[in-house]
Amino acid sequence: MKNTYSVIRKNGFIHLLLMAFLLVALSALSSKSAIAADDQSIIGRWDLTVNMDGRIAPSWLEVKLSGVKTLVGYFVADGGSARPISHVQVAADGKIHLAIPPQWERLEKYMELDAVLENDQLKGTITASYGKVFSFTGERAPLLKRTAAPVWAKPIKLLNGKNTDGWHASGKTNQWVLIDGVLTSPKSGSNLITDQQFNDFKLHIEFRYPAGSNSGVYLRGRYEVQVEDNMGKEPSSTYLGGIYGFLTPNEMVAKAPGEWQSYDITLIGRRVTVIANGKAIIVDQIIPGITGGALDSKEGAPGPIMLQGDHGPIEYRNIVITPAK
Repeated sequence: MKNTYSVIRKNGFIHLLLMAFLLVALSALSSKSAIAADDQSIIGRWDLTVNMDGRIAPSWLEVKLSGVKTLVGYFVADGGSARPISHVQVAADGKIHLAIPPQWERLEKYMELDAVLENDQLKGTITASYGKVFSFTGERAPLLKRTAAPVWAKPIKLLNGKNTDGWHASGKTNQWVLIDGVLTSPKSGSNLITDQQFNDFKLHIEFRYPAGSNSGVYLRGRYEVQVEDNMGKEPSSTYLGGIYGFLTPNEMVAKAPGEWQSYDITLIGRRVTVIANGKAIIVDQIIPGITGGALDSKEGAPGPIMLQGDHGPIEYRNIVITPAK
């Protein structure tokens, strides 16, 4: 009897130990699940506003899940295109850290972003590769979904045939002139921006560049359709017809330098169609976020048409926009 009682008591003790172990394991699993949930709250696209010593600059961040637990992403600074982020780290205390590889910078050091998520807003700092620290805030980018097809208003000619009235330069030096109906930027200088702002629209625009030159048409001042001397090259999101750094045309349709070319662009919410030189090269695709060089990151607001004039000589003509009512 004594030995039997000892065995029962011993087995009971082991059972209690197992139960305690299971409770600890479940508690740890629950804790890990909570951390995972915190991790996933950062997933999505974020419109960032960066204070660069008083100059307010737009930026953009996307975080998404790769597999079951790894967070990765893309980042757009105030210039350049979307850069890959191999690992977005979210600590147990909710602090977010990511390292952004250099792009056009001539330094090897990564840019660093540190933030916290409070009330569904990002707040933190960006440390540039050269060591300067800037504060920023971020809000979730709007989906820009439309519930009905647009009803188009009357077309508007954005060039009056006489001068550049209705447009303004982005910088102090305005090198743009209108010559015989052609809007001309003879050298690198300021970008040119319409005074009017638009929401959804159809845009027809014609352009001509010399060999090796580069420009761009910014939709709502935020999404660049690349204009560049790329004839004969494989399509790329950073070449002619691409939504810079995001959307790649299905073929390269660039003509030779010195020839007039055309875009017919439809932008509805985030959905864009680009017909270049009569060929549909991007069809009803979603633009993820702002491109480098954008005027701002307020994606939910109307914006102007902006022509890039800081990358070389360029000419534009027959600029006609048909806005949605």
